[in-house]
This record gives sequence, C-alpha cells and structure tokens, in this order.
Amino acid sequence: MRLGGPVFYRGSSINEFIEAHIRKGYKNCLCPEFLSLHDKEKIVACKTALKENDIVLSEVGAWCNILSPDKTEAEKNIEYMIERLRLADALEAKTCVNIIGTKSSENWYGPSVECYSESFKKEAIEVIRHIIDSVKPKHTKLSFEAMPYCFLDSPREYVKFLEAVDRQKETAVHLDLCNCINHPRLYYNNTDFIKETFSLVGDQIVSIHLKDIKMATDKLTVMFEEVPIGKGQIDYRTLLSEINKLDADVPVILEHLPTEAEYDEAAAYVRSMLEQVN
Repeated sequence: MRLGGPVFYRGSSINEFIEAHIRKGYKNCLCPEFLSLHDKEKIVACKTALKENDIVLSEVGAWCNILSPDKTEAEKNIEYMIERLRLADALEAKTCVNIIGTKSSENWYGPSVECYSESFKKEAIEVIRHIIDSVKPKHTKLSFEAMPYCFLDSPREYVKFLEAVDRQKETAVHLDLCNCINHPRLYYNNTDFIKETFSLVGDQIVSIHLKDIKMATDKLTVMFEEVPIGKGQIDYRTLLSEINKLDADVPVILEHLPTEAEYDEAAAYVRSMLEQVN
C-alpha cells in the first residue's frame, strides 16, 4: 500500500508540491489543485517528478452532481467530469473519482427517495457510459465512492453496478468502507464486513479512503460521525491486513481531517498499526 493525504500546499510549483509529500513520507498524492487539462507542460513535468520520486498520483477528484435535478447543472457537471477524466488519463492517475450523484435539491450529495429508484439507476448507468465513451481512457480508471444515500451503498451493489455499466476496462472500485456502514449491526460487526468486502471487490480496488467513525450513544435514532482514525470502531488491524494483500501500489488516502497536525497524527497511527500487522 502507498499512504498519502492532503499536504496543505497552496502554491503552483510542481517541485514544491512533490517536496511537501516527501517531507510527510507520503507515497501517493492527490491531483494538484493548480493543474488543468490545458497545462500540457506542467502535466509532463508532474508525471516526470512523480516517477523520479516514486510517488503515485492516486486520484483526480471530479466532485460534482452529474445527476442533478437541474438539467442545466447536470449537463455542466457531466462536461466537467469528462474534462477531469481526460486530465486523469493524461496524468496516468490511478483513478478519476466522483460520487454517483443525487436528485436532492439541497446539496450535491444528500439523500433523496429517487436515489433508490430503478429510473435513477438507469439514468446513472447511461450518463456514466456517455462519460467513459466520450473519453475512452487508456491510462486511468473511472470509479465512484459509495455513499449511504443512494443505491451504491455496499460492495455487493458496487459489483452489480459495474456489471450493469459494462465498461470493465475503464472502471474500477474506489473503496470507502465508512460510507457503507449505515446501521449498528454492521458497525459492531465491521471486522466481518471488511473481510467480506475484500473477498468481493479486492481485485477491482483502485484506491482507498481511510477514516474512522463513531456511533452516538445518546441519540434515540442512529447517528454516525467521522472521528480521527483510531478513535472510532473500525477494525484497522483487519483493514490494513486486507489492504496489504492487494497490489503494493494501491494508494490509501487519509481524508476529512481539519488540520495538518491531525493528518500527521492519523499517518502516525496508520504506520504504527502497519508495523503491528506486518
């Protein structure tokens, strides 16, 4: 596995961006925010610098709602995702990743009853095929982050979804286990869930998000919240053991922490757990 995460770099220098990752000991990086598809020279420079320093470009994010109920917004987002997939292919990133989207009018990721309908699933498949066929990527994979608010909410649904999309060479699995844990039984039995997940999709995993969750104990209805890695319920010993069985270049990415210091603590925790696992 290759550990990585945000480095809080705000400049526009490829070399400084790479050096920020070297200082953290990271072996994968997210796409630099200052790179675009039109920066041909910087794309080449980025690929060269990454290779020279043995750092993998893990993912190009395309975070937007391609299934927005606002048709104009949906069309704009589809074009944006096509551009991001082209950028990922040019950079030879492991993946271009997004969520499926939502019919919610409140935000770009939230719940809507329509997100479990057959018509929503059919529309998602058609739009994703269009995106892939518009780009025909050769050096990257398109993947989607499972979310608790739509049909793509478990490894089993992910397998069925990729079969329905029917673009095996261009698609893969982006794994975020915490997003799939949506009820207490799964939360408390996540060790078995982790093992089942890797048995189902392990050979299709192209990138992994690392985080942790904790269930509120003072609420009458179920509520989960993200917490620093090691402060929640996720069985990291089992998770890292399963990740270690994958290809050594699979990137694992720390996310959703508010400060650089907390990312440093999370990285230290993961590394200490890896030593125990190994």
